[in-house]
Amino acid sequence: MGRRILDLVVAAARAITENIVLISNSADADQWLSGVPVARDVRPERGSLVGIHTALSVTGTRTLVLAWDMPFLSPELLRLLVERSEREQFAVIPEGPSGLEPFCALFTQACLPVIAQAIDEGDLRATALPLRFPSFTRVSSSDVAAIDDPARLFFNVNSAADLATAERMAEAIRSRRQ
Repeated sequence: MGRRILDLVVAAARAITENIVLISNSADADQWLSGVPVARDVRPERGSLVGIHTALSVTGTRTLVLAWDMPFLSPELLRLLVERSEREQFAVIPEGPSGLEPFCALFTQACLPVIAQAIDEGDLRATALPLRFPSFTRVSSSDVAAIDDPARLFFNVNSAADLATAERMAEAIRSRRQ
């Protein structure tokens, strides 16, 4: 792919906003992205839901939450989430091939106490989070598909095999553009 996945995610986000915060507890996270502030988890529990809680806590506003392991996120998809959030009180969550994608979603400050309660109860399942909100806007997989293939947009890299697959996918995209 030639670039770090984190750089690809940040590039997609920067097309929408310059206000980027990296949520990480890694000791060297301050070195990962020049000029991007790093926030450490504000709660002691461990889990990705704690990261969403931290993001909302430190931004104090509507927040696009993006996992760092999705190399094919696009500005068009992120723009759609922002547009759909204008009338939503809680969250805008797109649908991918495996269901809702809470790690590519927009959350409002109204979500913060709901997320805190889930963490307090020990329910760290991000997939269960939307069911806790009084409302949320679902971006259908067909709306996502109008932008690009949802399987590609939400593809995440969690292993060396996933990385190899992502590199093949990126090469196929480059070949089609030539």
